Amino acid sequence: MTTPDCYACSKEAQFDELPPRECIAFDKHWRVAHDFNTALPGWLVLLPRRHVTAVRGLTDAEAASLGTWQVTLSRALHSVTGCVKSYVAQFAEAEGFAHVHFHIVPRMADLPQEHRGPGVFELLKRPEEERVTADRADQLARSLRAHLGPRPHTA
Repeated sequence: MTTPDCYACSKEAQFDELPPRECIAFDKHWRVAHDFNTALPGWLVLLPRRHVTAVRGLTDAEAASLGTWQVTLSRALHSVTGCVKSYVAQFAEAEGFAHVHFHIVPRMADLPQEHRGPGVFELLKRPEEERVTADRADQLARSLRAHLGPRPHTA
């Protein structure tokens, strides 16, 4: 079930037409997208494919694969971006974005100190000209798919 006024659900409703950046990988429970308003290449978002607004609302099947997705995506980010670690965060508080989603964020070795830890979210507030372009996000999506390998959950 999806909800029409939810950004994540609106994308799910367009699933078959999504560009690579909006559907890097998926399975029956989860979809992976590149964040659309970040200045940090490789910032991923892991979303349930149905509308759910709290982690406690995940089904047992969704919960069972969540950790595997987070680790698999972190490994792929390391391979593609060379990041030294990945941050994983979940809030789902912004207007229109209450749908549960997990940020899987590459932390590069040269990331300025003020953007480390929770400060990384400042990179979602950068002006449009500093954000990752759709073309760059699509390139990253294709590279990540290659590192995820031939699995049932990749497009």
